[in-house]
Amino acid sequence: VQLQASGGGLVQPGGSLRLSCATSRYTLDYYSIGWFRQAPGKEREGVSCMGSSDGSIFYAESVRGRFTTSRDNAKNTVYLQMNNLKPEDTATYFCATPIVCGGDEYEHRGQGTLVTVSS
Repeated sequence: VQLQASGGGLVQPGGSLRLSCATSRYTLDYYSIGWFRQAPGKEREGVSCMGSSDGSIFYAESVRGRFTTSRDNAKNTVYLQMNNLKPEDTATYFCATPIVCGGDEYEHRGQGTLVTVSS
């Protein structure tokens, strides 16, 4: 299972970024895909998750209403659109295959991409 996140960068508070998670069709068909983040000194947090079977989507309370996850089957890619970013969203984000959507444990993960929200 291969997962590669990209799209991070520096953005001002209130700004937007879209992260991409490139993977394979096999992974999309058989695994839920989740976005996680890890900030220095903080616990890892499951941000969102899209179920493989029914396409159900979970969002953490901290990002609900601001972040949106979607997938493009033609490109084998899952996206995380992040709007109205806040300094507390600063973290390394990575995509992974969670054991349970909404949980903080995963089976496979890719390299992360750094998101910095600062003025």
